Amino acid sequence: MTAAPVAALIDLQVPQAHRAVLELQPGGLDAIAGVALAVAGMVVLRRYPRHPLGRLMSGFGAWWALDSVASSWVAYATMHDPALPGASAAFIVFQRLGAGLALLLPLALLLFPDGKLPTGWWRVASLLSLALTSLLPLALVAAPSAIAQATAGSTPLPAPLRGLNLEALYLPLPDAVWTGVLRVAQLCLPLSLVTPFAVVVRRYRTVAGIDRARMRWLVWAALVDLLVMLTFRLLPLWFGTVGLTVAVVLTSGSVAIGIVRPDLVDVDRLLGGTLVYGLLLTLTFVLDLLVLGGVGQLLGPRLNDGVRLVIAVFAVAILYAQLRHRLWRLVRRWVVGDRDDPYHVMSGLAERLERTDDSEAQLVTLARTVARAFRAPYVGVEITQVSGEVLLVEDGERPAETQALPITYRGERIGRLLLPRQAARRRLTSGDERLLADLIRQAAAAARAVRLAEELQHSREGMVSAVEDERRRLRRELHDGLGPALAAVASRIDTARITARRSNEDADRILHMARQELTGMLAEVRRLVHGLRPPALDDVGLVGAIRQQAERLRAPGLTVRVEERGDLTGLPAAVEVAAYRIASEAVTNVVRHAQAGECVVSLTRDVGGGYLDVVIVDDGAGLATTAVAGVGLVSLRERAAELGGSSSVTSAGPAGTRVWARLPVASSGKVPVLVAEGEVADDR
Repeated sequence: MTAAPVAALIDLQVPQAHRAVLELQPGGLDAIAGVALAVAGMVVLRRYPRHPLGRLMSGFGAWWALDSVASSWVAYATMHDPALPGASAAFIVFQRLGAGLALLLPLALLLFPDGKLPTGWWRVASLLSLALTSLLPLALVAAPSAIAQATAGSTPLPAPLRGLNLEALYLPLPDAVWTGVLRVAQLCLPLSLVTPFAVVVRRYRTVAGIDRARMRWLVWAALVDLLVMLTFRLLPLWFGTVGLTVAVVLTSGSVAIGIVRPDLVDVDRLLGGTLVYGLLLTLTFVLDLLVLGGVGQLLGPRLNDGVRLVIAVFAVAILYAQLRHRLWRLVRRWVVGDRDDPYHVMSGLAERLERTDDSEAQLVTLARTVARAFRAPYVGVEITQVSGEVLLVEDGERPAETQALPITYRGERIGRLLLPRQAARRRLTSGDERLLADLIRQAAAAARAVRLAEELQHSREGMVSAVEDERRRLRRELHDGLGPALAAVASRIDTARITARRSNEDADRILHMARQELTGMLAEVRRLVHGLRPPALDDVGLVGAIRQQAERLRAPGLTVRVEERGDLTGLPAAVEVAAYRIASEAVTNVVRHAQAGECVVSLTRDVGGGYLDVVIVDDGAGLATTAVAGVGLVSLRERAAELGGSSSVTSAGPAGTRVWARLPVASSGKVPVLVAEGEVADDR
């Protein structure tokens, strides 16, 4: 960590003129690259203490930092005559041993991401590649300084260095031999990188899953390095060191993230954006040069360079800036999707929803809009209907792993949004999450409104059909039952009148039979009336009627308690009938199936009087995990839905079942919709 500030402090003492004579760049920037490399290696070792690549990065980072400090010391020490102590050793470390840093790139490529060399013939080729890479560093250590300097194409040693001992490990070979060895070694250095790059391509094509994401981090690092080096090539020479430092820092971080947290961000989106933005930046730079040059040529030589440049800049700003801005927007939309323009997404969705009346088609529109806005290969929208049915629409091919995001409406969860796990919420920015929430909220409201309208229409049709069926039933009962019975009674009364003239006993017997028939007809009338509205509701009220019904249904060993909370007076007749039927159905199910010892029926009216909660809880056998709704529970849900209410059937703690229904009392009441869970499979 101290290498960078030490090198920077030494660099501050060296005049630029002296540094130009030595052809040395400041060592502080290189030290930063070494420190970044070492830190990245320590990050890897903290997660995987024995990872070879972590050790390699830490070691080479320390080596790089030491090399940078040695470079700075060479520049500072040679300012004095004679040179300060350590100048020769620093030059050997920097100029000769520093060539060994060339081993870092092939080693990193061969060991990424698991720290293991490839197997089979690829291992042999990899070892041969590393041997070729090592040839130049070894030759530079043993070759004479003058020959090494001349072979590298550099100028002769600067005067401040000529008095130093620059030989690291001198081998007495003819100069021609050393020249040939160094040239061969220089030629082998780029050739030695062919195998590591081939290994990377092979691994990228063969791995999948998390290892594929790791390899894409390496690809992103290579792309960034290329863009950085090309960019800094356009700048003055000394910026090359800055470009190298930036490339090493970014590559070190990318390698560390690829090994430790490859899912930190969406690397696919990052890679695509980097590629497109790099190309766009290059295209923009070229177009800027062409436009500036063209405007300058068009203005002619009559103006001086300064005036021509100013006019050219204004021309570019006025004529070309808007075109360039639109180009950037198009590219961003292609990379990140339509979410870069939230207003465009929302207005487009609203327009498409207005043209669609079918709720399923609206959900398809939502799925396609989310897929287009977030560049997702798959989007699924799952909505739970009031009836309990689940409607699922999908756009794209469903992947093996998905993540569900809740869809809520007025504080109630009404469904889920399914996205690929790679597009998980933690990869979305805060702006993306807000846009996604707005999309879901708008589409959920529209889908809910259309679905409620459809269900209202179905409910109206059902009510009309039910009324007609009830009329038909009453007509049949009256025509086929009470009508003939009344005719028979009238006939018996006439017979009794005629018979009474002859025998009072016979007349009395006939009248007694007529009386029995009338009693039966009265019972039939009570049955018909009870089917329309239980008389007990008018006689003893809702709570009393439920208590009477519970007492009639109660089985041996079962205790049924009916509790009331709040003011239950003034309830609409339809609400009373629905609450009575729901409670009766639930208690019947408890008696038949629950094997319970206690059942509690509670009726609760909220403080504002807007709704009535009917809750039936038992301590019986509970719900089966694979249970489906029976006829009774479907009827229960339908009774609640007819009034615009809702219901659910869930487990009641460790044992038992809880039936809940909420019935709106006031017409303005807003009733949330809950999803029924774990319905019991029986003949109810």
